[in-house]
Amino acid sequence: MGELLAGNGIVILYFLVCASSALVIRLRAGLPNEVFRKLLHLVPLFSYPVYLYAFDRWQYSAGSALGFAVVVWPVLLFAERFPGFSALLTERRRGELKSSLLLVFSMFTLVTAVCWGWLGDRMLALASVFAWGPGDAAAALVGKRFGRRPLQGPHIEGRKSVEGTAAMFAASFLSVLGLLVARGGLSLPACLLTAALTGAVSAAVELFTLRGMDTFTCPVAAMLTLIPLTRLLA
Repeated sequence: MGELLAGNGIVILYFLVCASSALVIRLRAGLPNEVFRKLLHLVPLFSYPVYLYAFDRWQYSAGSALGFAVVVWPVLLFAERFPGFSALLTERRRGELKSSLLLVFSMFTLVTAVCWGWLGDRMLALASVFAWGPGDAAAALVGKRFGRRPLQGPHIEGRKSVEGTAAMFAASFLSVLGLLVARGGLSLPACLLTAALTGAVSAAVELFTLRGMDTFTCPVAAMLTLIPLTRLLA
């Protein structure tokens, strides 16, 4: 019980500090909407290392992530009644934030259960999530600012570009590579190959995922790529 309370206390403190800081930056610095959106996305992303290392048991970590979504959902549902809430958080559609949070924390729960609970590998869980997070932010920001060659098709939703997809691959590749090297157990060529394949899968899944589901599909696809490769190349 002490571990559970202490771990959840660290998680709550993290969210209070980061969420309030993001809002202060939003109100005082006048960030462009897309930049602020990605700043908000980074808050739950960087909560994942907190979830992984604030607890000694994977069950507590996964349960805390799922419990957070259950608690925050009705709070956001109530907050949506106030005028200006969606505009303040730059929601593209009503209810976007609470839907995204539910997807993110459900994904955290699944990745934690598989990588840490089943395989006993916290760093692999971290690599799976970070194959998506930094790349997603890079794709949006680079695509918005520098996207000149559009990617279109029946299974491509919204404004996607070659430049944004390349940024997604590069950020995913570098994130996974750094975490695999820190994890150990693989040679450098094996780390490079694994990171490249994982980055390519993440970029492809992000490109073709519809209705904002890439929050869930990209980390899960990365996990399903990383697990066999890290065992094959070990």
